[in-house]
Amino acid sequence: MKIDAHYYGILAFCRACGFTKKAAGTIAYASQYVDDAKINHMVLAKKPKNVEPETIDGKLAFFNMATCHAYFQLDTYNYDAMIGNTCAFHFVPGCQGNSFTRKLRCKEQSPIIEAILEKAMQENDLVKLGIVLHAYADTFSHQGFSGLLSKVNSIENLSATVKAPLTPAHIIKKWVMQLQKSKLGGALDRALHTMAPAYGHGRALSFPDTPHLTWTYRYDFSDNFSSQFTTSKAINPDRFNGAFKAIHGHLANYLERHPEFKDPEAGLEDVTPLFDTLIAEVSTDKKRIKNWQKAMVDLKLLDASDKELRYDQFAWLKDAFSNFKKKTYEGRKVERALAGPDFAESDWYQFYQAVHWYKEHFFKLAEENGVIIPR
Repeated sequence: MKIDAHYYGILAFCRACGFTKKAAGTIAYASQYVDDAKINHMVLAKKPKNVEPETIDGKLAFFNMATCHAYFQLDTYNYDAMIGNTCAFHFVPGCQGNSFTRKLRCKEQSPIIEAILEKAMQENDLVKLGIVLHAYADTFSHQGFSGLLSKVNSIENLSATVKAPLTPAHIIKKWVMQLQKSKLGGALDRALHTMAPAYGHGRALSFPDTPHLTWTYRYDFSDNFSSQFTTSKAINPDRFNGAFKAIHGHLANYLERHPEFKDPEAGLEDVTPLFDTLIAEVSTDKKRIKNWQKAMVDLKLLDASDKELRYDQFAWLKDAFSNFKKKTYEGRKVERALAGPDFAESDWYQFYQAVHWYKEHFFKLAEENGVIIPR
């Protein structure tokens, strides 16, 4: 899924359940930030107050907290990034099959993510909840694919019906579909196999993350990849609706357990308009975001002036570090980061701690479910 679901969808459903604006914003931000937290090594200019950093090469630092990476940079195609980022947060293993490769295939509501979600439900930590909801939602949209470079992801005959208005993205999709149906269909498969590594849903393009799309592909279902192909049909509206129906229930449950986050004046009895917004046939990410913003204002879940209505991927970094500059803090490694006076209470530091909490449970639960992932 993308920002329209991970941030704006989560934000809307949080408010519909009755969370305060601040609490809803924190959960939604943590959910989306999983797709934006690329920093993995931060060298500190000095020790922050009330915080105990790691020491790396004799320098105070924060390390191993990235939850995503730049898929167009070849140096990020490494085993550590694949298991620590992609598998853990975006393609949680479904733990089914007779081989390690098959067990890594993502499956909706996998036993690993269900167990981590229950742990988050017990804690008074909105950042942890948001992070887990991101991974939970992705188990619906990314099911069938793996977070490692794998033959599991080597699909063919990608096909869909694209009815949305012609934007550049949909022109490409229509071209893909027309080519697939023509005599040159095999050429498309060869091109994808040449240009797109069998990593995640790369060979399915952005189809899994397009809420209104129904699409098909062929894959080798045999345990030993002996060219036994079958066709899979993905109905994204069903997947997205299923994900958010479950998420809506979990959010309501969390609020019952933690009523301190409740806004007595907030809530929405009929959430049908939210599901309509979720899977509306809209041609671009920007238009989907605008749809969500309009829906939340129209339904009085938020005011047009509320800061929560607009996501800024650098907001938590700006609040946490007094020397923040976009150019300095958008890389994989940050040198001489200067923590602000309230760093220990900052959302960014809470995210850093929550990522380590999540990873610890992820690898432990994977092993308990028969998926031993070497580290």
